[in-house]
Amino acid sequence: MEAAWVNILMLILILALIWVWKKFNSLWLTPKRLEKILREQGLRGSPYRFKVGDTKETLKMQMQAMSKPMNLFSNDIGPRVSPYDHYIVNKHGKNSFIWNGQTPRVTLTDPELIKDVFDKIYDFGKPNMGPNIRSLIPGLAMHEGEKWSKHRKIINPAFNLEKLKNMLPLFIQCCDDLISKWEEMLSSDGSSEIDVWPFVKNLTADVISRTAFGSSYLEGRRIFQLLKEKIELTLKMRGQRLVPKRMKEIDRDIKASLMDIINKRDKALKAGEATKNNLLDILLESNHKEIEEHGNNKNVGMNIEEVIEECKLFYFAGQDTTSVLLVWTMILLSRYPDWQARAREEVSQVFGNQKPTFDGLNQLKIVTMILYEVLRLYPPGVGVPRKVIKDVKLGNLSFPAGVEIFISTILVHHDSELWGDDAKEFKPERFSEGVLKATNGRFSFFPFGGGPRICIAQNFALLEAKIALSMILQCFSFELSPTYTHAPTMVMTIQPQYGAPVILHKVEKYE
Repeated sequence: MEAAWVNILMLILILALIWVWKKFNSLWLTPKRLEKILREQGLRGSPYRFKVGDTKETLKMQMQAMSKPMNLFSNDIGPRVSPYDHYIVNKHGKNSFIWNGQTPRVTLTDPELIKDVFDKIYDFGKPNMGPNIRSLIPGLAMHEGEKWSKHRKIINPAFNLEKLKNMLPLFIQCCDDLISKWEEMLSSDGSSEIDVWPFVKNLTADVISRTAFGSSYLEGRRIFQLLKEKIELTLKMRGQRLVPKRMKEIDRDIKASLMDIINKRDKALKAGEATKNNLLDILLESNHKEIEEHGNNKNVGMNIEEVIEECKLFYFAGQDTTSVLLVWTMILLSRYPDWQARAREEVSQVFGNQKPTFDGLNQLKIVTMILYEVLRLYPPGVGVPRKVIKDVKLGNLSFPAGVEIFISTILVHHDSELWGDDAKEFKPERFSEGVLKATNGRFSFFPFGGGPRICIAQNFALLEAKIALSMILQCFSFELSPTYTHAPTMVMTIQPQYGAPVILHKVEKYE
């Protein structure tokens, strides 16, 4: 009997020692090994701190940066929206590293290396994220390998330019609704002070509701409200592992609503009653074709759960990116009235008092230049994280599996060595001959990412922004309110912390 107990205790002791060794290896030996490899190649960064890495310093700097606004006329937003990355690069130079917990994260700013990372999707994958963040950015954005290839192929037709052309009336209807609301708010002298930020968010939510779900857009708007609540909850719980009861309720509600919409659209599609001018109809049609071509193999096409995940992604990616592009465009055009006047004159020459047309939108050279320059100075996100899946060589550097890579959009877009001494100034004319000429052929402009995983909805976002901006310029001129506080902040995307109050003035229609 005693021998049996001794054996049990020995087994427990061995298991405990294995557990301790594994922990010690993951929390100390592995990080120190990776750090040694990076330092031997001349990369510099902060020393590894047991388990937490640079997390405390990162959060502390973020809080400090958000506590005070910026100079009204400054576009140097890096130290405010990405303070710790900015600090480390200034201290240790480009291609330095920080610690994301026990994982070293190398910041890349070299255009050639960045292009390689974007192109080599099977060497550099999506980083590990907590379950709450993964549930916010689901579907295609998180898939890897064969599953990513399959989903991308099925979803691609929904964002084909010809399909987007058919959605033009939906874009215009949503913009008309916004302009009507603003016109109702004007005082007798034809002007009014309005915080345009919540209106712009509602506009892009309305656009994605109508274009994603067609006739079911009212149900779609309700789903958007639930997703908005989920984002707010997720941000409050950052760093926590527990999922609150309300989060589970929201997920159930979203899933049930999407399931209902998808089933209705699926029936309409099979009965030949679907309009096929919305993203969901096109996605379902593409999915059916894929299944029919390859038989009912379980590995072919998307199941209902996967379609639901892609619908959630439509919302998150389609709404957030365009809303921040539009709000920063209005803020910058308020600060630079000469560019606002030039854009309005161009819109007038192309459309007069008529609604935008697809062909006309392609003629908007000045508007396009402005949108590109806004995306350069105020990109939707601060950067793109990637993880090294297997040992890989990148230029003169060798990265072992387990290291993370951070492609800093802000640092590259604002780099004076790449863009000139005026890199932090608003100068749309730098894009007058297109992106290739503006970048001197270097990969230094990537607001939508790059490589095979480039944002699938970039054409959608730019089309929506061009229509909205054109219609706003046709009806209003605008200037910053004295109450505007310049405080870009990172909340999933780069947003105005205190809103965007502007003074709208009704524009006389051109005859």
